[in-house]
Amino acid sequence: MKKILILLITSLIFGACGASKNATKKNTKTDKIVSNALKYKGVKYKYGGTTKRGMDCSGVVYVAFGKENVQLPRISKDMAKRGKKISLRRAKKGDLLFFKISRRKKRINHVGLVTSVKNGQVMFIHATSSRGVIVSSMSEKYWKNSFVKATRVL
Repeated sequence: MKKILILLITSLIFGACGASKNATKKNTKTDKIVSNALKYKGVKYKYGGTTKRGMDCSGVVYVAFGKENVQLPRISKDMAKRGKKISLRRAKKGDLLFFKISRRKKRINHVGLVTSVKNGQVMFIHATSSRGVIVSSMSEKYWKNSFVKATRVL
């Protein structure tokens, strides 16, 4: 009986260690980058902004990655040249989404950072001039129609 009790206690101790190891493993660089970006949710829009006083779309991405020592260009059209192009259906947390949202400009002029993908629904954080830093869904018609490409930087 003592042997069974010792075996049970030993397995509980090692099992608990394994569980805590898995919990800390989830706090990856990608998780930290997304967490950094989400800290700016609700911040008003400011062209060229990179602080809580105001942000633009590429500012959110630039600062979120920069805090984890991942250097990206400052503007979205240049960010779009980095990383590996992926299909939207393969997008995952931490990937970048690029858009053309101006009829006058024929190039990429908006970027978002994927915050989650659940049941095929891609959510991303970005800054809009009307609503500031927000989380949106790629299932929204506006974003679906403006989408150009997705890239994986990490």
